[in-house]
Amino acid sequence: MTEAQLHAALSSGRISKAQVDLLVSELTLQPELTKALFNEILLEDKEGTFNASWTFDHLMRKKLVYLLPIFDEFIKGLSLLKSESCIRPLAHVCEMVTEAYFKKKDPVFVKNVSDDQLEKIMTLCFDWLISPMNMAPKVFSMTSLYYLGLKFDWVHLELRLVLEDTFASGTAGYQNRAKKTLDKLAKLGH
Repeated sequence: MTEAQLHAALSSGRISKAQVDLLVSELTLQPELTKALFNEILLEDKEGTFNASWTFDHLMRKKLVYLLPIFDEFIKGLSLLKSESCIRPLAHVCEMVTEAYFKKKDPVFVKNVSDDQLEKIMTLCFDWLISPMNMAPKVFSMTSLYYLGLKFDWVHLELRLVLEDTFASGTAGYQNRAKKTLDKLAKLGH
């Protein structure tokens, strides 16, 4: 697949889950297209579509390591996003990165992701968590922030305060994840 073919596939109207799966199976064999796929997300964000972000999320579920060569561009691009349809899958990617780094202690991520990059993800996750957007990016963000707080100790205190403040107004899914996160924080003494 070429970059032009990728663009055409993503620009052909709303794509189905089967089409996403087919694209992902092709992209797993072409890691060099990861940057082009991410650039498509930045274009789609302006248009209000989300085929590329949905595809990117599913590609990262299979090949998260493909993110590392473009990690700086990824973080810079995250801060530009406005569309919740694009933010949601990318907040999930951030959650996968923090889980790889902190929970799984994947040496490839521990070695290649810097503290500065983690701090930028942390800032974005706090922004998403306290913003008026839908709950899914908030749920992914609270998990990422829990893990980031294992390295940056002040994060847990702030996370607890935000969760306690927003718990009552959250959806059932938000409240469920917030309760689990608050329970984990309590076990750590936060």
